[in-house]
Amino acid sequence: MPKPDPTPLQLFLAPLAALARKRPEIEALVFWGDADGWPSAPSEALESEEVTFYAEGLLEDGFHLVWTIAALDSTPDLPDHIRLQFWQDDGPAPDALPKGWVTLDSRRWTAP
Repeated sequence: MPKPDPTPLQLFLAPLAALARKRPEIEALVFWGDADGWPSAPSEALESEEVTFYAEGLLEDGFHLVWTIAALDSTPDLPDHIRLQFWQDDGPAPDALPKGWVTLDSRRWTAP
């Protein structure tokens, strides 16, 4: 039996899954936006094998997400962590990476 085509959600999260397989030590930092904006510190850190499962469940529940693979600007080719920014409804636009960090890849999912 042929393997089914990936869903749009699986395609959206595929770069994170690939990075987790390649670099199992990488963590994801989770940020939650609300009417007051974005906190400067993450609410939690996820191990690499938790990232896609965690994100997929929230996106299926109607949350929005911007994920970013971040690197230190001193080592711009070496992924340091994944930044997950979740919000609901008309929440604030996600913040850019703080000074000292560069974006290696970033994607946005807006709930239907």
